[in-house]
Amino acid sequence: MYQTIKLPYDYDALEPVIDEQTVNIHYNKHHQKYAENLNNYIKDYKIPLNQIPKRINEFQIQNRGQILYNAGGILNHDLYWQSLSDTPSLPKGKLLNKINHDYGNFTNFKQTFINKSKNLVGSGYTFLVADNNGNLTIINLPNQETPLSYNLIPLFNIDLWEHSYYLKYKNERNNYIENIWNKANFDNASSIYENLF
Repeated sequence: MYQTIKLPYDYDALEPVIDEQTVNIHYNKHHQKYAENLNNYIKDYKIPLNQIPKRINEFQIQNRGQILYNAGGILNHDLYWQSLSDTPSLPKGKLLNKINHDYGNFTNFKQTFINKSKNLVGSGYTFLVADNNGNLTIINLPNQETPLSYNLIPLFNIDLWEHSYYLKYKNERNNYIENIWNKANFDNASSIYENLF
């Protein structure tokens, strides 16, 4: 049975950037629903969640779209919650060195990420990803597409679906994009990159 990660902090931990009600609804309704839906489609498979996008051809063709969508919904949200914290952190180790090499410094990287996020059309996510050689890229993906489908390693993301910000920010998505960096947590991203490269 596929499950979401346990929320790594209390519902109010991201205040005032993201309000308690939004976190509660987002995690318990939206995120959990993807797991529920995926388990309805996959009953007899033992494939690890992060391998589903690469092994999608093993499923009946009529179910592949929904399986990818819901698997992506779990994976993308799992990463989103780990990309935030009530105790924000900057990149460190190999990841910080690579960011400094590619972007000059973290400030430049952050602004590049913000600009990319503001250019996403519709619903989706902005990701920091690595390829198999450790090269970094900032990408936008629509809906619940996961970088794993493109043989990329997701390190950090920001959820840009309206349900992630609308109760507090209404139509001011750019304010959410700017403010969320006050809760950005790169511990998980740094650990993934350190272990892989």
